[in-house]
Amino acid sequence: MQLVSAFRSVDYQKQIIQRKLAAGQSWEQILRVSALPGCSEHHTGRTVDLTTPDSKPLEEKFEGTSAFRWLAHRAGEFGFTMTYPRGNPFGITYEPWHWTWHGEVA
Repeated sequence: MQLVSAFRSVDYQKQIIQRKLAAGQSWEQILRVSALPGCSEHHTGRTVDLTTPDSKPLEEKFEGTSAFRWLAHRAGEFGFTMTYPRGNPFGITYEPWHWTWHGEVA
Protein backbone atom coordinates (compact mmCIF):
# COMPACT_ATOMS: atom_id res chain seq x y z
CA MET A 1 0.00 0.00 0.00
CA GLN A 2 1.02 3.57 -0.54
CA LEU A 3 -0.13 6.69 1.24
CA VAL A 4 -1.74 9.29 -1.03
CA SER A 5 -2.95 11.76 1.58
CA ALA A 6 -3.20 12.04 5.35
CA PHE A 7 -3.43 15.18 7.51
CA ARG A 8 -4.68 18.26 5.71
CA SER A 9 -4.90 21.73 7.20
CA VAL A 10 -8.01 23.83 6.73
CA ASP A 11 -5.98 26.13 4.46
CA TYR A 12 -4.90 23.22 2.28
CA GLN A 13 -8.51 22.05 2.02
CA LYS A 14 -9.43 25.58 0.89
CA GLN A 15 -6.78 25.35 -1.83
CA ILE A 16 -8.23 22.03 -3.05
CA ILE A 17 -11.68 23.60 -3.35
CA GLN A 18 -10.30 26.71 -5.06
CA ARG A 19 -8.41 24.59 -7.63
CA LYS A 20 -11.55 22.62 -8.43
CA LEU A 21 -13.62 25.80 -8.81
CA ALA A 22 -10.95 27.31 -11.06
CA ALA A 23 -11.03 24.13 -13.17
CA GLY A 24 -14.73 24.71 -13.79
CA GLN A 25 -16.24 22.20 -11.40
CA SER A 26 -19.58 23.11 -9.85
CA TRP A 27 -20.15 23.18 -6.09
CA GLU A 28 -22.38 20.13 -6.48
CA GLN A 29 -19.58 18.16 -8.18
CA ILE A 30 -17.01 19.27 -5.62
CA LEU A 31 -19.12 18.43 -2.57
CA ARG A 32 -19.69 14.88 -3.82
CA VAL A 33 -15.98 14.16 -3.36
CA SER A 34 -14.49 16.90 -1.16
CA ALA A 35 -15.48 18.20 2.24
CA LEU A 36 -15.73 21.88 2.94
CA PRO A 37 -12.73 23.36 4.75
CA GLY A 38 -13.16 22.67 8.44
CA CYS A 39 -15.30 19.58 7.80
CA SER A 40 -12.80 17.12 6.35
CA GLU A 41 -11.88 14.00 8.30
CA HIS A 42 -8.34 14.63 7.10
CA HIS A 43 -8.17 17.59 9.51
CA THR A 44 -8.18 15.13 12.43
CA GLY A 45 -4.95 13.41 11.39
CA ARG A 46 -6.72 10.03 11.71
CA THR A 47 -7.75 9.61 8.07
CA VAL A 48 -5.68 8.34 5.17
CA ASP A 49 -6.19 7.90 1.45
CA LEU A 50 -4.43 4.79 0.16
CA THR A 51 -3.41 3.30 -3.17
CA THR A 52 -1.05 0.68 -4.54
CA PRO A 53 1.79 0.97 -7.06
CA ASP A 54 -0.41 -0.59 -9.76
CA SER A 55 -3.50 1.52 -9.04
CA LYS A 56 -4.14 5.17 -9.90
CA PRO A 57 -4.73 7.21 -6.73
CA LEU A 58 -8.26 8.14 -5.69
CA GLU A 59 -10.06 5.90 -8.16
CA GLU A 60 -12.71 3.25 -7.56
CA LYS A 61 -10.47 0.71 -9.30
CA PHE A 62 -8.59 0.50 -6.00
CA GLU A 63 -11.38 -1.83 -4.83
CA GLY A 64 -10.05 -4.47 -7.25
CA THR A 65 -6.65 -4.64 -5.55
CA SER A 66 -5.45 -7.19 -3.04
CA ALA A 67 -4.71 -4.26 -0.71
CA PHE A 68 -8.38 -3.26 -0.70
CA ARG A 69 -9.48 -6.85 -0.12
CA TRP A 70 -7.12 -7.00 2.87
CA LEU A 71 -8.47 -3.69 4.20
CA ALA A 72 -12.07 -4.80 3.75
CA HIS A 73 -11.42 -7.94 5.79
CA ARG A 74 -8.81 -6.83 8.32
CA ALA A 75 -8.78 -3.04 8.81
CA GLY A 76 -11.37 -3.25 11.60
CA GLU A 77 -8.95 -5.36 13.62
CA PHE A 78 -6.73 -2.28 13.74
CA GLY A 79 -9.47 0.28 14.41
CA PHE A 80 -9.98 1.48 10.81
CA THR A 81 -13.21 1.80 8.84
CA MET A 82 -13.99 2.92 5.31
CA THR A 83 -15.92 6.16 5.77
CA TYR A 84 -17.61 6.32 2.39
CA PRO A 85 -18.83 2.89 1.29
CA ARG A 86 -21.38 2.59 -1.50
CA GLY A 87 -24.70 4.14 -0.50
CA ASN A 88 -23.24 5.92 2.53
CA PRO A 89 -25.63 8.21 4.43
CA PHE A 90 -23.47 11.28 3.76
CA GLY A 91 -24.15 11.35 0.01
CA ILE A 92 -20.42 11.27 -0.68
CA THR A 93 -19.16 9.34 -3.69
CA TYR A 94 -17.93 5.83 -2.93
CA GLU A 95 -14.28 6.10 -1.81
CA PRO A 96 -12.67 2.69 -1.31
CA TRP A 97 -9.32 4.42 -0.70
CA HIS A 98 -10.51 6.57 2.26
CA TRP A 99 -9.98 4.97 5.71
CA THR A 100 -10.32 6.50 9.18
CA TRP A 101 -8.88 5.27 12.44
CA HIS A 102 -11.46 5.33 15.25
CA GLY A 103 -9.33 3.55 17.79
CA GLU A 104 -11.98 0.91 18.40
CA VAL A 105 -10.47 -2.43 17.60
CA ALA A 106 -12.89 -5.04 16.26
